[in-house]
Amino acid sequence: MAADDVFHHVGELTGLTAYDAAGEKIGSVEQAYLDNETGRAEWVTVKTGMFGMKESFVPLAGARRDENGLQIPHAKELVKDAPRMDADEHLDVAQEQELYDHYGLTRPSGRSGSPGMSPAAGTPAKEGMAGREGMGNGGRGRADATGTTGGTDTSKAATAPATGRGEEDMVRSEERLRVGTEEHESGRARLRKIVVTENVTTTVPITHEEVRVVREPIKPGDRTIGRAPMGNAETEVILHAEEAVVRKEAVPVERVHLETEKVTEQKEVSADVRKEQVEYDAPGQDDRGRGGRRGPSH
Repeated sequence: MAADDVFHHVGELTGLTAYDAAGEKIGSVEQAYLDNETGRAEWVTVKTGMFGMKESFVPLAGARRDENGLQIPHAKELVKDAPRMDADEHLDVAQEQELYDHYGLTRPSGRSGSPGMSPAAGTPAKEGMAGREGMGNGGRGRADATGTTGGTDTSKAATAPATGRGEEDMVRSEERLRVGTEEHESGRARLRKIVVTENVTTTVPITHEEVRVVREPIKPGDRTIGRAPMGNAETEVILHAEEAVVRKEAVPVERVHLETEKVTEQKEVSADVRKEQVEYDAPGQDDRGRGGRRGPSH
């Protein structure tokens, strides 16, 4: 789809998935904002945050539509850090300029500087409430899905047939929690080995030779021994002994590795949500009569 189609067919923008310049998913497009002077879609709000509870403003300048969604020429972190604005409110020129400054953009020239921007009717936050006072919007000027601007539309109420339920209905809205999960890095486990020294004691048998004197008397008539001369003499015997010898060798003893497993636990998530209540006033004779009532209804 061409760039002009992205700007003018704002009804097709809502619900698209927005991706940043690197192709990373940012969130879903919730609302389109039109310039009150030109009637052209200049901004959209995209749901961001861990549970999609925040709407961040994103400029449509440089954006393009493809089969995957809406491609935004800005980084996801830049979008998430955009200035916080009430996503249902009319934005004045100062707020609009603050957004342009955040994205490093220049506000288009040739404008009077007074209108600002308003959310387009027909987007999810305005569904069923165009021309009526909604939660937090104060009935300010809006643009229809074709890009035209104007004030509150009361023509339907003026031409609608009488139903016996009053001149027009009031729509009550309330917020609902949408809780999801997203995976993020929670830590790193490392497996390493180090060399430590310990003293090992073992027992090994060793032998050695000792000497002792053995005396044998010579029997009479033993002819194997001749006459021995008288005098000094000496002889020697070589003794042998074993010693313990230590050698070391490295041998594999076990294989060690890390593995992960997913553990599911139940976690309570709470957040404040808003809802509208309807109060009604009915005429009556006095507070004690049946005709006078006032109180909340929902």
